[in-house]
Amino acid sequence: MADVVAEKSKPRSAGFSTAVRDFFARYGWGYAFVLPSMITFTIFIFIPVIWSFLISFQEYSLSTGGEWVGINNYIEAFTTQSGVFVRALQNTLYYTVITVTSNIFIALILSSLIQPLNTYAKTFFRAAYYLPAVTSAVIIAMTWRWLYNAQWGLFNYLLSLAGLPAVRWLSDPDVALNSITLSTVLTIPATGVVLFSAAMGSIPKEYYEAAEIDGAGPIRKWWNITLPLIKSTTLYLVVLYTIASFEVFEKIIIMVPSGVGNSTQTIVTQIYQTGFQQFRYGVAAAQAFILFVIVAAVAVVQFRLMRSDVEY
Repeated sequence: MADVVAEKSKPRSAGFSTAVRDFFARYGWGYAFVLPSMITFTIFIFIPVIWSFLISFQEYSLSTGGEWVGINNYIEAFTTQSGVFVRALQNTLYYTVITVTSNIFIALILSSLIQPLNTYAKTFFRAAYYLPAVTSAVIIAMTWRWLYNAQWGLFNYLLSLAGLPAVRWLSDPDVALNSITLSTVLTIPATGVVLFSAAMGSIPKEYYEAAEIDGAGPIRKWWNITLPLIKSTTLYLVVLYTIASFEVFEKIIIMVPSGVGNSTQTIVTQIYQTGFQQFRYGVAAAQAFILFVIVAAVAVVQFRLMRSDVEY
């Protein structure tokens, strides 16, 4: 009885401190290893994002600080500069739809073609197709800029051999955006080929053997077995390529630095010009968060339309 009374008489703080001590004794090393990454994330990502969100509601200047203006920056993003941001949004959507669709389609076809090969051939082609992913985007953009050169570029040289007139690939407002889009389409989607190939290789062969017994041909097996069972990989790549397309920047800056009368303006290039050339930080921050909302909304729609519970 005395022990029970003594136990009840102990302060609650002692029990709490014991629980905290036991918690850190059990999980302390894990949190210690995670702490450097969390500090880096907080300093270089979390705090700047929160600060940018606050700046998007201010008329901000590096010298005088910020003055609260509410949602005026978001309204101004769409209404000022003769609708340049709206034009940038349209160009970005156009570029995204074409490049994402083509990247997924090309990656599917190439992965399906290398899948029946032996192990050594698969490894060779996966490595070869992955080379663009480890090459600097700036180098790739400079290469395409040379190919599109109106005076001595490869494409106009080939047109001259066929007796066709030269094309101003990167200086004609009606052609420039299509030229940039074509350069992305003709660049092998390295990540898609590797991931699709790995996903196809993990499908049990019994499914294909059962389909062959039922008389299914290669196209029928690809359509009814391969595509449904790699749906989760397809969803991941669609989201990945969509985000990358919405954030296209270095290719346009390198290939068309002048913008050709806003014909190649995209959301990120517009954010760059607004923030670092015009020094309108509040409007640039608002445009950045508009881009975030658009990408998040598109990703939600993609997840709802393409999600799959298939397991094998």
